[in-house]
Amino acid sequence: MERHVLVAFPHPDDEAFGVAGTIIHYTQAGVPVTYACGTLGEMGRNMGQPFFANRETLPEVRKKELQNACKVMGIQDLRMMGLRDKTIEFEDEEAIADKLYAVIQETKPSLVITFYPGYAVHPDHDAYGAAMIKALMRLPENERPTIHCKAFSKNCEDFIGKPDVINDVADVLDQKLDTIRAHKSQTEANFKVWDEKIVAQDAELLNWLTKETFWTYKG
Repeated sequence: MERHVLVAFPHPDDEAFGVAGTIIHYTQAGVPVTYACGTLGEMGRNMGQPFFANRETLPEVRKKELQNACKVMGIQDLRMMGLRDKTIEFEDEEAIADKLYAVIQETKPSLVITFYPGYAVHPDHDAYGAAMIKALMRLPENERPTIHCKAFSKNCEDFIGKPDVINDVADVLDQKLDTIRAHKSQTEANFKVWDEKIVAQDAELLNWLTKETFWTYKG
């Protein structure tokens, strides 16, 4: 069993789709989880459906949604890292690594979950994952935690192989769906399609929701 899990993603809702079930498994087992969320997703284009936010109100809306999602997952230690959405790729990587290294030193995780740099589609995903890897590489090799990375770029398996960790989270699917729903401004449209498919036991959607895959980072 892990001692402490550190999750590091750049946007509110990054954790919801592919990691929430795994997080819930850890928190239900009594493992402390820290979530270092890079930004508030304030440059996101989705404002709800129908709209209930605008460009000025969206940061506070997404902050509250993130806090609600963490409550569903059982995360008691949420760190909002104060970076600006859609600009992480232009920030000083060392400075971001400094921020993340401070969290690593404080929490001393046995497992870190982040994005696989170069294979996570969004520039913020890649840049934040790269900064986390850089921070972790500052530790002596024998003190580094296990690193589980998310990757989903097209043909990523051609370059990094198949995921070596597959977590079945079917037993906490309801809680995972509640986590996704908590990010209402971003996900309400999804559920207009998903609800019918979930009731109909759509195999493709359920497999995607209940199998969370990771690559163990080797360096």
